[in-house]
Amino acid sequence: MGMERQETKVATTAAAAFNLAESGYGDRPDLDDDGREKRTGTLVTASAHIITAVIGSGVLSLAWAIAQLGWVIGPAVLVAFSVITWFCSSLLADCYRSPDPVHGKRNYTYGQAVRANLGVAKYRLCSVAQYVNLVGVTIGYTITTAISMGAIKRSNCFHRNGHDAACVASDTTNMIIFAGIQILLSQLPNFHKIWWLSIVAAVMSLAYSTIGLGLSIAKIAGGAHPEATLTGVTVGVDVSASEKIWRTFQSLGDIAFAYSYSNVLIEIQDTLRSSPAENEVMKKASFIGVSTTTTFYMLCGVLGYAAFGNRAPGNFLTGFGFYEPFWLVDVGNVCIVVHLVGAYQVFCQPIYQFAEAWARSRWPDGAGDFPVNALRLVWRTAYVVLTAVAAMAFPFFNDFLGLIGAVSFWPLTVYFPVQMYMSQAKVRRFSPTWTWMNVLSLACLVVSLLAAAGSIQGLIKSVAHYKPFSVSS
Repeated sequence: MGMERQETKVATTAAAAFNLAESGYGDRPDLDDDGREKRTGTLVTASAHIITAVIGSGVLSLAWAIAQLGWVIGPAVLVAFSVITWFCSSLLADCYRSPDPVHGKRNYTYGQAVRANLGVAKYRLCSVAQYVNLVGVTIGYTITTAISMGAIKRSNCFHRNGHDAACVASDTTNMIIFAGIQILLSQLPNFHKIWWLSIVAAVMSLAYSTIGLGLSIAKIAGGAHPEATLTGVTVGVDVSASEKIWRTFQSLGDIAFAYSYSNVLIEIQDTLRSSPAENEVMKKASFIGVSTTTTFYMLCGVLGYAAFGNRAPGNFLTGFGFYEPFWLVDVGNVCIVVHLVGAYQVFCQPIYQFAEAWARSRWPDGAGDFPVNALRLVWRTAYVVLTAVAAMAFPFFNDFLGLIGAVSFWPLTVYFPVQMYMSQAKVRRFSPTWTWMNVLSLACLVVSLLAAAGSIQGLIKSVAHYKPFSVSS
């Protein structure tokens, strides 16, 4: 077997070298082996991309998630999700090129990697999972932004009138404002035109996460000793027995959402230079990125729970566990708003490009009668309006984040990377590797289903008690 694999590797390497020479790209120092501009990404840049892709609004709900699980299970679940995410990311890194992970043809997107390794049918399933996830994230970001905008107004009101004042802010109005901003930004033609927005968004996400962490530390240092237990919220005191179970499931979805970045891993790998091998560099970058993020998440979740105890709010910057210094709470929420204005565009641009490419292929001769700019204006505006309406109908931060995390974690983070790796490595059915990888995938599917059930139950309960045009909470 070892000799066969070595012969295959030599043959693949020789073929790759021949194709490179035949293409003429090997004589061009400014081009890579696929004829594209020379990639310059390194371990440092890839690690930075991963950290900024992972750390986002999911961090805001981690204190609440730890409060549902307690001191023992909460951190253990965080570590478990991080290990699974890192492991599956390492498998995915080998699928950037196929059929050989070092010398094969490049796959520029997650979907292309699935198609090359698993075929058209699995590619279509992957596309459905990806686009459902993208739509869900844009709705979730609309909700989160509106709540943070309202929190700024309420924070100033509490500062002026006292913490017991009846300070209100309309989520619906804030969603309309946010939608108006997104309609304007959505008229930019493509993702390359908003690279600067991504950089600003990344800086903002690190800023508000750090502010939340600092406020938690200050609250603990100030002598706060709320009730925090080994098992989290107490049945009969904080919640009922059934509510404890549902909240536990939902917290799994919130943590899964916090680790959702598989969608962009192949794109990040596509920025790396060819030597050393991209898959090896990406595996190291994934380890650095995920371990750094997990350390940060652990600090935010654990210290947030220590600061608030079993009454930790769903969003620790808008739930008003912090009132002072009010200006710092405002800065944190401004950072959230700026970050999500940019992040919304990052997640909706692939949807725009997909729909517009389909329209061009469907009506190739209609371009003159139906200008692309007009299509962009109508379609993109309609999409923003629809996501805003959906957010108005279900303006529930924790429930929605948990549902998005639950729906996307198993297929995109676990199932497809595992299946692609086994296909590429030609893992024999019922071998030890095949068996334990499928057990891992099945276990993660069960976790995702439980998390989805908890989040849906939370949404149903929230809808039952929701009054339209209510205020931020």
